[in-house]
Amino acid sequence: VTTDPAATDSVIADLVKDSGGIGVDATVKLAKDKKSFVVVPAVAATKTVAVGDNYYVRDGGVPTVSVKRGDTVTWKWVGDSPHNVTVKSGPARFSSPVKTSGRYSRKVTKTGLYTIVCTIHGAADQSMKLRVR
Repeated sequence: VTTDPAATDSVIADLVKDSGGIGVDATVKLAKDKKSFVVVPAVAATKTVAVGDNYYVRDGGVPTVSVKRGDTVTWKWVGDSPHNVTVKSGPARFSSPVKTSGRYSRKVTKTGLYTIVCTIHGAADQSMKLRVR
């Protein structure tokens, strides 16, 4: 292991190669001893999306919510009418039960753009985009 800043990229590349390229998001930092590296796994986040009467996020328009792969998206019912959360297109499919209150959570593991609608009210009245990076 080296502390030479010019060699840091090659050391990190060797660490990734030696790990088998498992695809875990992490940050590699120089340790306090200045002679070794520490791998700090990324922490997944939770994003909350409001499910109101005929809208997601906010009234009007088709909002886009962006999250990172591995994050959890939680839809929280705030209206009075029944709604659901259903993926109409995207890299993975999921659907919540029809609800009038409570929450529905989903950990997103596939990157891409999802189109989500309430199947009770249809895409014209209640839809959103979910971008997973």
